[in-house]
Amino acid sequence: MTERRVRVRFAPSPTGALHIGGVRTALYNYLFARQHGGDLIFRIEDTDSNRFVPGAEEYILESFKWLGIPFDEGVSFGGNHGPYRQSERREIYKKYVQVLLDAGKAYIAFDTPEELEAKRAEIANFQYDASTRMQMRNSLTLSKEEVDALIAGGKQYVVRFKIEPDENVHVNDLIRGEVVINSSILDDKVLYKSADELPTYHLANIVDDHLMEVSHVIRGEEWLPSAPLHVLLYRAFGWEDTMPAFAHLPLLLKPEGNGKLSKRDGDRLGFPVFPLEWHDPKTGDVSSGYRESGYLPEAVINFLALLGWNPGNDQELMSMDELVKLFNLEHCSKAGAKFDYKKGTWFNHEYIMQKPDGELACLFRPVLEANGVDAGQYDDAFLAKVVSLVKGRVNFVKELWDQARFFFVAPVTYAEKDVKKRWSEDTPRIMAELMEVLRGIDDFSSKPSEDIVIGWITEKGYHMGNVMNAFRLSVVGECKGPHMFDITELLGKEETLVRMQRAIEALK
Repeated sequence: MTERRVRVRFAPSPTGALHIGGVRTALYNYLFARQHGGDLIFRIEDTDSNRFVPGAEEYILESFKWLGIPFDEGVSFGGNHGPYRQSERREIYKKYVQVLLDAGKAYIAFDTPEELEAKRAEIANFQYDASTRMQMRNSLTLSKEEVDALIAGGKQYVVRFKIEPDENVHVNDLIRGEVVINSSILDDKVLYKSADELPTYHLANIVDDHLMEVSHVIRGEEWLPSAPLHVLLYRAFGWEDTMPAFAHLPLLLKPEGNGKLSKRDGDRLGFPVFPLEWHDPKTGDVSSGYRESGYLPEAVINFLALLGWNPGNDQELMSMDELVKLFNLEHCSKAGAKFDYKKGTWFNHEYIMQKPDGELACLFRPVLEANGVDAGQYDDAFLAKVVSLVKGRVNFVKELWDQARFFFVAPVTYAEKDVKKRWSEDTPRIMAELMEVLRGIDDFSSKPSEDIVIGWITEKGYHMGNVMNAFRLSVVGECKGPHMFDITELLGKEETLVRMQRAIEALK
């Protein structure tokens, strides 16, 4: 028997923003597919028409584009197994519903919501299954003539899967090992609704995975209770030989306390749970996104990859190519992974440090413009040099402004605490002397300037710290920033002297 080609899928519902847990699921599918030279399919599961949200599908596609997770086929990518949007596959599902009905593996049920509610009131922990279905209004209790008459009369119905009781269903999970569930705890799930002529998730999912030749289903732990039902459906269709391997990923948990990570946790603790900013068309609410919050996509990918998986060594920083090489489902945790959002910030800092200064300079230009600076005045080389001096102090590109504003805007006020500590009545005289020394320097680059100024301070017997801090205060506006002579090299002699003169006059 030839080995099957690896084909995996990510199949979101267009019901709102893409949760970061969904991004991680898609990432693991991508890594697995790439590692095995396989295909990643993008499918839209939109069978629940009541929950459809305009713009959600476009948002999801834009998110993956930003994150750098490409798909091989699917909605907007094309391919030979389409259509990839479930709402466009109605006729396909109807055919397979009929296959189950003809084989006696499913039945038609006419129970109204009120009748079902009455049964729940009558029977504690009621579920529609082998023990109760003969008490209900369905094609097992009604004659064929009655069923046909009801359908002909336009009576709405559902098709339910007929689960045989007391059978052990084995699910071989690549992360959790063998999971055994007794069929008696499963109810006769609804597979199809006549009201909208659409299948439920369970049927559509199985039919699509089979027809799209999906070899592995890698999805969140919340779908584990559905796995036995899906195994039984594969059997009912006679598709055991093409049943995919299952892998149920651990949940993403709250950063503190217990339970699943939610948007409320992000709102409360100040971190995004969506890849991009989301504008809810129903409520008008705006939710923050990783992109708009200033995270680099590579940092988000690396951070997410390690939530519930480890490479088997102590390595933390990994490019997408390295992740593809190292990824192994057997190294996924069974236990939930705490969402350590502070670690996400750490990753962003590390990726800023790794990024070439020229690239960071391009990302810095919009930040300058947003702060009222005409970035067009400055060439790439100047901005790259500025960025190289301050990037070690930031976690996000937008924070470069606070660390580097003095390169673009001369100080007009001076930090009070620094003035108190670093500016005495002798300081204006010493700064005026230092200005004369600086005027006489021909090569104003960092090292030559530093050697001359340090030599002068030593020769005069001045206190090194006092002079250098006052010098910094007059040029920067406060006693912080990178190496002083790196600053003056970039500002140039003329601007440095203008700033010193202004400080002498302002701080008399």
